[in-house]
Formats: sequence, C-alpha cells, structure tokens
Amino acid sequence: MSLRTLRYYDRVGLLSPAQHTKAGYRLYTEADLFRLQQILALKFLGFSLAEIKACLRGDPQRLPEVLAQQKAMLREKRSHLEAILRAIEETEALLQAGECGWEAIARVIQVIQMEQKKEWVKKHFTDEQQQKMEELSKSAYTEEARQKLAQRAEWTEADQQRASEQWSYLATEARRLAAAGADPAGPEAQALAKLKCDLLSAFTQRDPEIEAGLKQWWGSFHALPHEQRPFDSAPYDPGPEGSALLDQAVSLYQGGT
Repeated sequence: MSLRTLRYYDRVGLLSPAQHTKAGYRLYTEADLFRLQQILALKFLGFSLAEIKACLRGDPQRLPEVLAQQKAMLREKRSHLEAILRAIEETEALLQAGECGWEAIARVIQVIQMEQKKEWVKKHFTDEQQQKMEELSKSAYTEEARQKLAQRAEWTEADQQRASEQWSYLATEARRLAAAGADPAGPEAQALAKLKCDLLSAFTQRDPEIEAGLKQWWGSFHALPHEQRPFDSAPYDPGPEGSALLDQAVSLYQGGT
C-alpha cells in the first residue's frame, strides 16, 4: 500500500488510523490492519470503494449476499464479453473461407454496440432495478409491442439524458403553472401540453399497442410501494395540482388539433 492510498482512505472515511502522533503521523493498530485486509480483499473481487464502505459498515452476515451479487454481475459481464468474442470468431471463419465478411463485420459492430448500451445502463441502474423494469415491461406490453420497441434504433445515454431533462422540465413547469393558477388554455399551459404530446408521440410513434402498454407500465409502477419502485420518479412527477392542470391543457390542445 502506498502512503497516498492510505491517506486517501483516511480522507474518505474508509480506513482511519486509531491514533496520530504529536507530529501528525498516523498510527495503525492490528485491528486497522485487519480492516485494511478486508478492504483489499473486496477491492480485488471488484467492489468499488463506495460498495466496500457500505459493506464494512453493515452487518458482516450480509457478506455472502454481497458476494453473490458481485459474482452475478461478473458472470453477466463475462457473458457480454463472450458474445463479442463469438461474433468476432464467426467473422474470422467467414474471412478464412473466402466469403464476403462485411456483413459479418457489421454484425460484430452491432453486438459491441449492444454490449456498450448495457454498460451505460449499468451506470444508472443496478441489476435489481433493471430486473424490476423488465418485469414491469413484460406485464405491461404485448409481445408484439415489445418486438416493435426492440427493433427501433439504439437508445443511447445521450437520448436518456435528454428525455430525463425534458420530462423533469415538464413536471417543474406544470407545478409552477398550477401554483400560479394559470389558465389551461393559456399560451404557457398549451406550450407545455404540446411538449408532453410530442414526447409521448416520439416514444409511442402513435402505435395503439405501445400507447396502451406505456399507460399500463406507469400504472403498475405507481401501484408499487415506494421502496420497491425501480427508480425515483419524483423529479418527473408534477404533483396532483400540476397533473390536473396538465391533463386539462392536453385535452384542450388535442381538441384544438
């Protein structure tokens, strides 16, 4: 261990020395050494420092559960790498056979892009959150609707960030207009109604099956207890008054169009 690393662990509260000398030098005990060994072991197994800190702070009896989660994550990552390797090997076989390899190469690129997509999703959602969203999706959408969604162009991290910002803005503005007693038929409320309709149309593409599935998905989501929901929807919730104003504004907007 380098001194720099030990100082960093102290600074983030992961491993603080038992004492300091008058000159400011850190003094570590046997107990500190044992904690350091635990940190290094978990770090070797692939845990982040935040995960290590949470693990050591919690009940030691949870360690088997945490290790099982880590193992499942690593197995999934291995399956992703194996998918890419299989695609590359298939391309190599085609090239060696003298067959045109450009379609196969395109397939390799597609597989890698799919795996990269999974990686950015993992940055924002845990395996448990992804599983819960998948369960909601299977129960809400028909198989035909799910296939239609799967065939669309890749949904990127930038797409997700832009959509999150737009829906957050929609909720914030709806709350503001409701608090101000704005007229649902007024220009601000109607601009907000247009934005909501545009956002929904961009996702559903006016497909009745997808529209029905989306409505069912959110209905099932809100029926879950807060602690079981796969993500915090508060930033996108306009509240009762904001929702009422937005519903009236959308009704008037759609009636006029």
